[in-house]
Amino acid sequence: MTKVMHFINGKLTANSSNRSGNVFDPALGKVVREVSLAEIADAQAAIAAAHAAFPAWSDTSLTKRQQIMFNFREILNANKQELAAIVTEEHGKTLPDALGEVTRGLEVVEFATGMANLLKGSYSESVSTSIDVYSIKQPLGVVGIISPFNFPAMVPMWFFPVAIAAGNTVVLKPSEKNPSAAIWIAEQLKAAGLPDGVFNVLQGDKVAVDALLTSADVQAISFVGSTPIAKYVYETGTAHGKRVQALGGAKNHMLVLPDADLDLVADSAINAGFGSAGERCMAISVVVAVEPIADELVTKIAARMKELKVGDGRRNCDMGPLITAEHRDKVAGYIEIAIADKATVVVDGRGISVDGDSNGFWLGPTLIDNVSTSSKVYQDEIFGPVLSVVRVSSYAAGLKIINDGVYGNGTAIFTNDGGAARRFQNEVEVGMIGINVPIPVPVSYYSFGGFKSSLFGDTKAHGLQGVHFFTREKTVTSRWLDPSHGGINLGFPQN
Repeated sequence: MTKVMHFINGKLTANSSNRSGNVFDPALGKVVREVSLAEIADAQAAIAAAHAAFPAWSDTSLTKRQQIMFNFREILNANKQELAAIVTEEHGKTLPDALGEVTRGLEVVEFATGMANLLKGSYSESVSTSIDVYSIKQPLGVVGIISPFNFPAMVPMWFFPVAIAAGNTVVLKPSEKNPSAAIWIAEQLKAAGLPDGVFNVLQGDKVAVDALLTSADVQAISFVGSTPIAKYVYETGTAHGKRVQALGGAKNHMLVLPDADLDLVADSAINAGFGSAGERCMAISVVVAVEPIADELVTKIAARMKELKVGDGRRNCDMGPLITAEHRDKVAGYIEIAIADKATVVVDGRGISVDGDSNGFWLGPTLIDNVSTSSKVYQDEIFGPVLSVVRVSSYAAGLKIINDGVYGNGTAIFTNDGGAARRFQNEVEVGMIGINVPIPVPVSYYSFGGFKSSLFGDTKAHGLQGVHFFTREKTVTSRWLDPSHGGINLGFPQN
């Protein structure tokens, strides 16, 4: 069976031990390859390669660094179907969804090709007599990226194009559940002309994560994952003197006002709730319906759910499997919790017919109405195709529910009232807001990140905040004597 190895200093590298994990095809429910799980020695080798490559790479001209990013952009764009197929095989999302993931990552690569403009400092002349002050932005050194299973291509591309174009070197630790996309990316970066050691892939589990968090040679960590792990990464990394941006979990709400277009809302709830089998940190998992429209809205959503086709993402399906059997069973368990809590299971995704292998990790779209905010179905980040409906009496009640939550990643409001929308964007305590847009993921030149337990650290991903995270600013105060002070003078010094 093929083993997915590390990519260190420009080449595939075997593990220092036989420790490995299984990589599944979720649609088939079977192991398709193994992945090396790094030991400390492997992590040290990857970090050492990045550390050794940093001086030359940081001294490489901005023009050359941008040219390599342009080359990578062209390779990625020409071969994005190939990368999407890798994502679908190891994650399970449909091919169109995987292609969308790659395309959104490509946006950040394109953003990084403009790094020359983004790294410009400032200059003030004659702030005092013959004294000028100016600022310069410089790279940090070796940076670690720890990415999740749900976006094995896009999330790494939120970070490494900006980091590399700014002059840093990178060690990427992808999820051990779907590690192959990272290797494909590393090989294409090398084909684009990136020098060996600038981008390294370290496969593994907590051993690899802890090695990055504690190494004195790693200057910064970018992380995306669940909130408990994000908190651990932030606390451990900062305790070891690192700059850390750790993006955590979410429980995203869609507030629906009575004047909203309910057909648009129903379509949006389906798209945002069940795309990628709900395994998105920006998925809408709670519809907050302001009465009296809840009955009509639930009916419309349920009717659309009957048309969804669940199956192998390589076929003509709307939704694929979940990532593992264990995760599928955990998500399905929330349906039993809902029943015990006296909620109404309108559509039950268990035991559905699928267009795929019976051994796949299947759970169909599920709709639960009359969910109480005291229920774990509401409180937990389920991270699966379970859409809850919470009924409220007013805009104010709906806003309070959202703001009382521990997460603050994304939210949306659906209304035809511009005043209500403007009020919502000012009052809601959430980092990314959609107005009649269900998944408000910012474009690459804006920054991605939430509030409260959805973000640890004060810097978001990509955009200007991403550039700030991967650079440090120096301010220089300079004075030069003018030419009149030069020349030969044989007289006795008087001053």
